[in-house]
Amino acid sequence: MTASRSHPVAFVTGASRGIGKAGALALADAGYDVAIASRTLTAGEAYDYGSTVADAGTPRAMPGSLEETAEAIRAKGREALTVRASLLEPASLDTAVEETLSAFGQIDVLYNNGIYQGPGLMDAFLDLPEDKLATVFEGNFFAQFHLTRVVLEHMLERGEGTIVNMTSQAAVSDPPAPTGQGGWGFAYAASKGALHRMAGLLHVELGDRGIRAYNIDPGHVATEAIREILGPDSEVVRRQVEQGTPVEVPAATLVWILTTEEGRARSGETFFAPDLAAERGLVEGWPRE
Repeated sequence: MTASRSHPVAFVTGASRGIGKAGALALADAGYDVAIASRTLTAGEAYDYGSTVADAGTPRAMPGSLEETAEAIRAKGREALTVRASLLEPASLDTAVEETLSAFGQIDVLYNNGIYQGPGLMDAFLDLPEDKLATVFEGNFFAQFHLTRVVLEHMLERGEGTIVNMTSQAAVSDPPAPTGQGGWGFAYAASKGALHRMAGLLHVELGDRGIRAYNIDPGHVATEAIREILGPDSEVVRRQVEQGTPVEVPAATLVWILTTEEGRARSGETFFAPDLAAERGLVEGWPRE
């Protein structure tokens, strides 16, 4: 193993808002310097977040930006590096890793949190164009595959590293209702299902070379993206606001995995964040009364 810096380094995708931002801030609290990646570098940038082909075509801006997340990380006394990257542009992911290694010299943790947000994600099976299915897989699986391989090359040279993937109940279970009525789209479920298989396989293949890998299932989280994509009147959003999980819960789960002896020893596993946080008392006020 090569010499390490005084503080470990995490690389977090989708860190401009929601679960990714919460995870980045929790990592900073845990002593990590953090490279944060997203399309949205500056507040107010607009993108096409239409979740179905039918509602696509109108660029919209969501709350949050990498600059705002970086400011919050630095306020906690840790270093932050902002790297604009798109999950649909592999070259931008390569550049982001290169910039991180140039600035920090190492990547100890890769947190594959970011997902594709756009047309096709929540289409019903019969309404889903094949080209949009391919796009969803590019943003929800192939991008993570590519990024993980690039980062693993560096981690294997150092003899250690951790991969944490954001999974979903949609990856392993059937929806409670059709999409648009409380369920999820086939493209989202299938792409997350593919990513879900990565952690266990990495543990089996590379565990003896110092690599640990995990899945986090965050539960139902009403993030800014979900509210914007599905709309405030969506049954999914209504249920998540009333009964869902705050972003601090998956963030605390991430830190528990990385910093506890038990978490480090359970490489290859999937952690359902709401249950783990409740059992271990990781988040004050969770579960709700």
